[in-house]
Amino acid sequence: MAASARFWNRIANKYAASPIADEAAYQHKLEKTRTYLTPDSHVLELGCGTGSTALLHAPHVKEIRATDISPAMIDIAQAKAAEAGIENVHFEVSSLEDLDCEGESQDVVLTLSLLHLLEDRHAALEEIRHWLKPGGVFVSSTACVGDKLWFMWPFLKVARLFGAVPMVKLFGRTRLVRDIEAAGFQIEYDWRPDKAVAVFIIARRP
Repeated sequence: MAASARFWNRIANKYAASPIADEAAYQHKLEKTRTYLTPDSHVLELGCGTGSTALLHAPHVKEIRATDISPAMIDIAQAKAAEAGIENVHFEVSSLEDLDCEGESQDVVLTLSLLHLLEDRHAALEEIRHWLKPGGVFVSSTACVGDKLWFMWPFLKVARLFGAVPMVKLFGRTRLVRDIEAAGFQIEYDWRPDKAVAVFIIARRP
């Protein structure tokens, strides 16, 4: 995890300044997520980056706890929140493995661009299910590199050795869906724009 944190610390400012690659898809994901949010929702976002999504959802919920392994990313997120005067989003530095979160305490858990970066996504999915209340919702956007960019795998492995990219796991949409369902979730929405690598899934803990 230390190597990953160093990578994201190094690129935090560049990441914060980068435009969204597909604005229309991002807005669709925001709008679809908000259909599951209420003014009483307690939301946990894992891998929040510089906080943009959490801050956009803030007016629609009671509270968001947003975490990331990168202190530099969290510093930027906290500065954004202070500048916008948003007080119901609480940013903190934490890995998923080290997070202290009470079981069945969350209405919604978000992992946007995270599952493909984890060493053990199966354990992560089990933890997420544990943290959600019965009937709670899991929202994810995950790069399924195995479907579209499998031919890039040797280059990604070399690039990682030089610190140019983070660790990325190779799997496809079918495997992701199977893993989410195996963790005890019922998938309610499964969407990927044409030519996109990321798969957007909304699933519920029964």
